Amino acid sequence: MTMKHETVLKDEAIQYLNIKPGGIYVDGTLGGAGHSKRILEALKDGFLYAFDQDEYAIEYAKKVLKDYKNYMIIKSNFRDLKQRLNDLGIQKIDGLLLDLGLSSFQIDDETRGFTYLKDTSLDMRMDQDQLLTAETILNTYSMEELARIFFVYGEEKNGFKIAKRIVEQRPLKTTMDLVKITDSVNYKDKGHSAKRVFQALRIAVNDELTVLEEVLKDAVEMLNLDGRLVVITFHSLEDRIVKHFFRDESSSSLPKNLPIIDLPDVKTEVLTKKPVYPSEEEYMRNSRSKSAKLRALRKR
Repeated sequence: MTMKHETVLKDEAIQYLNIKPGGIYVDGTLGGAGHSKRILEALKDGFLYAFDQDEYAIEYAKKVLKDYKNYMIIKSNFRDLKQRLNDLGIQKIDGLLLDLGLSSFQIDDETRGFTYLKDTSLDMRMDQDQLLTAETILNTYSMEELARIFFVYGEEKNGFKIAKRIVEQRPLKTTMDLVKITDSVNYKDKGHSAKRVFQALRIAVNDELTVLEEVLKDAVEMLNLDGRLVVITFHSLEDRIVKHFFRDESSSSLPKNLPIIDLPDVKTEVLTKKPVYPSEEEYMRNSRSKSAKLRALRKR
């Protein structure tokens, strides 16, 4: 498979990371290594730790970063970021970048089951060593649990109808088996009938929202003073979690007209009062950037 990947909001992410040349930085979502390369370009005697659970992405990134020595790739989900760094003797970091969602090559690799445009296996695992797949969920979970996944993770209004037909037509073997069902229910949709269901399954297979909540908490704890946390999201569920977490962790959540006193629990400052969007030029160049939003936080 030929790698086709364009890093989203690359300049903006580096700007908000405010990289210190001697700092310790973490790219929690290595992917095509576009952000990692820019971080390394700004580092002198600092160091970068990059996380990814996809073996293909790791091998590709090694080629992209071949001219750099001051980095380490860790094959792991970023939910283990704190523990894996602690194991290496790293207790504090100066910045963490999370570019959430799918890499372009994961979408384009038909064998991975992320696309609803090709007939392929119902996989959807970001980590190929993981046992749970979309096929397992579709063929073993109860109708009620499937409906909950579609509604909560995909905001699919017809989740119960789709879940009922899935149970009636089991076993499902390929992506087109699922698309035929969503087509029969969501035939009036303007967009693709399966878009929300595929998003929901991907999130469920990879436990994405729970992982995000965990890593945000760990990140704030690990950041040095003036350290930055930069997160790029691609759908409303992710963005809502990041937005609410940033609000709750920052001074912006305090009541107005509060007297100036010592407030040890106010740890952070939100640097992006509104999300940062890709430029019109980036929209035109890369259609997959259209749903991207960047939010940034500073430890203080």
